[in-house]
Amino acid sequence: MTSLALLGAALSDEPATVVVEPPGTGVGFWAGGPSVVHEDGLFYLAYRLRRPVDQGRGYANVVARSTDGIHFEPVATLSAETFDCASLERPALIRRPDGGWRIYVSCSTFGSKHWWVEAVDTAPGGDIAELATGTRTVVLPGDGTSAWKDVVVTRDGDQWRMWACEHLLDRGDDEADRMRTVYLTSTDGLTWTPGRVALGPTAQSWDARGVRVTSAWQADGRWLASYDGRASAAENWFERTGFAAGPAPDDLAPVAGPIDRDGHTLRYVSIARVPGGLQVYFEAQRADGANDLRTVFVPSAAAAGVRSGLFSAQSNER
Repeated sequence: MTSLALLGAALSDEPATVVVEPPGTGVGFWAGGPSVVHEDGLFYLAYRLRRPVDQGRGYANVVARSTDGIHFEPVATLSAETFDCASLERPALIRRPDGGWRIYVSCSTFGSKHWWVEAVDTAPGGDIAELATGTRTVVLPGDGTSAWKDVVVTRDGDQWRMWACEHLLDRGDDEADRMRTVYLTSTDGLTWTPGRVALGPTAQSWDARGVRVTSAWQADGRWLASYDGRASAAENWFERTGFAAGPAPDDLAPVAGPIDRDGHTLRYVSIARVPGGLQVYFEAQRADGANDLRTVFVPSAAAAGVRSGLFSAQSNER
């Protein structure tokens, strides 16, 4: 069995531990959209909290810290009010070369399907808790035809990579749930140069309506990625997970999926390489319809194809 197949089996079938409970009971209450960094024996996890649409939608991005990857203590909270936005989506957490921290925040415009992305920075060498009041920079403003959100950001030295979910607004609000993933590059993580579409929908397939990359890494001379997909507008908010592969970070094609848990939502996979294997975080739907944030450990045998140079959605950068 390949490493991706083993990862998929762990996600769909292995017992998982809930690390963050949703803020309420029932459909529309979510804890999820994880972004993990594992560094010096500590886990740093950023995630999104959400209520139903008529109760405030995505109201906070939380940053938490843990020694075991299971029990997390919140250290910073960024609220939707801070960004004067209608909703927040999945954050992206990363350590900067100067020892400081950065979090990328996806923000929704009031009364619109438009989204933009901001970066929030601590001071050089600053503690991660400083993100709550950090310096803000708009990095993907979006426009009348493109909404940007749910970015994946990695860094290799001074080379920054981003996989950004683009929602296409050219056909009006009823078609704005369509999504694809665009690859971008940067030398500082603030000014980005768009490239090609790294992964797009597959016609007449389970991911025909939209795809968004949720983690990406390099192994055995090729690029691998996990991604969320859906077949129709009705599956918006109920995505499942797939895997893609290709010769370059901007040239990916589906190779596996869909992966779910008992037929329910499984999305926003984020991976941390740890001693003995991989600690994998994801958002999943529970019996009452709410989504919680879970983790599962994948032993080294299952992680054989993911080498020490792992790039995850927000992994430990080299």
